[in-house]
Amino acid sequence: MKIFLILLFFVEILGFTPFQNPSDWKIIGGGFATEGEFPYQISFRINGKHGCGGSILNANTVLTAAHCIITTPESMQVVTGTNLISENGDVYDVRSFTKHENYDANKFINDIALLHISSNIKYSDLVQPIAVGIDEIGVNVECVLSGWGLTSYPGSVSTFLRYIRLKTISNKVCAEKHASSKYPITDDEICTYTRKGEGFCQGDSGGPLVFNQQQIGIVSWGKACAIGFPDVFTRVSAYYDWITENLHN
Repeated sequence: MKIFLILLFFVEILGFTPFQNPSDWKIIGGGFATEGEFPYQISFRINGKHGCGGSILNANTVLTAAHCIITTPESMQVVTGTNLISENGDVYDVRSFTKHENYDANKFINDIALLHISSNIKYSDLVQPIAVGIDEIGVNVECVLSGWGLTSYPGSVSTFLRYIRLKTISNKVCAEKHASSKYPITDDEICTYTRKGEGFCQGDSGGPLVFNQQQIGIVSWGKACAIGFPDVFTRVSAYYDWITENLHN
């Protein structure tokens, strides 16, 4: 069964989950990030609770997944400049958001959104924007993912920011691995898989997949948690024009 990362919000925001899944949901098989190692990483919070990840594009804009947008901007905040989920960091209100107009929650396509921040994000050694990747990424490319996924089920988000190095695979192989799903892998997605026991999990949604200091993917969906299936990301290069057009919305 295809398990979408949107379930996080039932667990963390609403306090329950409609499905029982014994798997842990976190960045599996990775390590702890050092201070300032991922200065573009943000915590996207709803009603004060971590719900998703995201990345800083400029002083007023954060990139995340469309499925992370489940409420009004008044309930949203962005936290920058800390590896600790509940301490330090700068907190910013979200003025508005732009969700892709063709996002389909049933098919998980066009899973991309921008958060427009109410005041300028303050840059420092711990807070910096990430460049948007425009080049096509090939197969077997090593990239890095960071986030604060759940550390147990049921449980809470990771206290410390974690990261993992993953490798890209072809969309053909990814589609074969997800053959039991009724949803195809599209050209607008990119997949990673290294080995069983390594990958993203709930709470990492919207987070950045990065290669060569450029963001190439946004955490979108996966099957269970690091149990031997590829992770699926929104392919950022496919949405470069859309991002540029809506960057200063």
